[in-house]
Amino acid sequence: MSIKDNHIKGAKNLLYNCAELKPGETLLVISEQADLGWYDEKTADFIAEVAREMGTGVTKVDVGRPENVRCPDLAHMINNHDCTIFFSRIGDQDRFSYPKPGTRSVMCYIRDMDMLASPFGTTEYKAVQDLKNAVDDVLKEAHCIEITCTLGTNLISNTAHSKEAPDDVGVLRFPLGVPTPVEAKSFSGTLVMDRYLAPTGSRVYEPPCVKLDEPIFAVVDMGRIIDFSGPQGTVKTVKEHYARVSNEFNIDGEIIHSWHAGIHPGCDYRVAEADDPDRWSNTVFCHPEYVHFHTCGDYAPGEISCTLPGHTIKINGVTLWKDGKLLPHLFKNTRECLEKWPALRDLYGYSSISSSSSSLSSSSGMP
Repeated sequence: MSIKDNHIKGAKNLLYNCAELKPGETLLVISEQADLGWYDEKTADFIAEVAREMGTGVTKVDVGRPENVRCPDLAHMINNHDCTIFFSRIGDQDRFSYPKPGTRSVMCYIRDMDMLASPFGTTEYKAVQDLKNAVDDVLKEAHCIEITCTLGTNLISNTAHSKEAPDDVGVLRFPLGVPTPVEAKSFSGTLVMDRYLAPTGSRVYEPPCVKLDEPIFAVVDMGRIIDFSGPQGTVKTVKEHYARVSNEFNIDGEIIHSWHAGIHPGCDYRVAEADDPDRWSNTVFCHPEYVHFHTCGDYAPGEISCTLPGHTIKINGVTLWKDGKLLPHLFKNTRECLEKWPALRDLYGYSSISSSSSSLSSSSGMP
């Protein structure tokens, strides 16, 4: 399949499989200016072109950087289209709210045409959605969850989790890369903070990111940060950052609201973290290599994110993520998704399956 064919495949995966657009519907494409460094604009133009060829009435609007005050004219346009696709960070700001009844919105994390044509854009949306729902089921059935990492993170919850799903985002996401966030209020232990702290995409503040010269340890008790330990200079920097953000928005800075780990290994984002830690953390969170914590605020997604690589997460003593790799064959719910969807077997590198076995053969070095 040519690169052009993969671009079209990715576009139709977004428009058909995710947004479920139908001929005659209206689509609003909101495109962030390319010079801001997050989106290339070409991808939004291409999606609009493919949508028109499908018989959709398309309006495209170019926007600038996010602000904390929403634009009423843009809100009016969103409410008056059947579907809105955001190639813009402003779509992330309201991802935990719900669109006007009868309309739908999609937050797109495809930054450029290469990502659209990659497995991140082309792996069938419904397959990843099925896996996401299966991971949700595994997490909801947990009575013990342990999160560790090589730097020293050690968080544990021994509280039975609700059989009812917590609130997930109201805006559709493409690609779909994370399960429903897990509330952190029953977790205690130690969370390592390393490299950078970044915004969650909820609100805008300055400076958006803080560089950590050395790792520090957040002492967590039932979802609250009760102390920091580590190099004094870095601890001071982190405390000042949390105080500044929590005071600006009058929120509780001690809370870790929730966390999620990525489920989409097709998210092959190779831009260096140091180039823009905000953009980096708000792109790579879809990859299984990273676990992403929402902190500073008693609401999703909080205002400060902490992203760690190479984590291991055990559910009721069984490993679901090991050293930053998702192991979907180890749980019945997720294994059934692999058996059902060849696209998932391709994505995770499994060469063969056996529906009667609890293990799968892998061509990529996974267990």
